[in-house]
Formats: sequence, structure tokens, C-alpha cells
Amino acid sequence: MSHSTCRKAPVLASVAHPGVPDFLTVEEAAALLRVNRKTLYESIRLGQMPGVVRIGKAVRIHRAALVECPTGKGRDSALGSQR
Repeated sequence: MSHSTCRKAPVLASVAHPGVPDFLTVEEAAALLRVNRKTLYESIRLGQMPGVVRIGKAVRIHRAALVECPTGKGRDSALGSQR
């Protein structure tokens, strides 16, 4: 198997924001989105959050996917506004 066929993720996010990790904890992501940690966990559970990576019991969220993701607007969205 050749290693030249493997694609590497772009490192542009790291270059644009030096010192900021590419993957955030749920607590860090919730603070960035200004939502409650439990709300973010619910959104992850419902499959509404892109860029989620699970490593054992640990959950990390890719920062670039988080920043680019639109917030939910529907009735079933954990991050959508309920009025």
C-alpha cells in the first residue's frame, strides 16, 4: 500500500489562526457558539452537528466545520430558536 494515495486534511485553519486547536472539546465549542453544553450534546446526539469525532468516550468537534455550519432553524433542531 502506497502512502502517496492518502490525502491529508488542509492545514489552512491552523495557519489562519495559530495557537488555536483544530479540534475543540464540547465545552469549548459550546462557548464559541454561545449555547449551553447540554444543548450542544443534544445537537450531536440528533446528528445535527457536523465535524464530530468520537475517540472512545471523548467527543471532539472540528473547528472549521463548526464555524461554517449554519445553525438549525427547525422545530426539531437543538440549536434552532424556539419561539
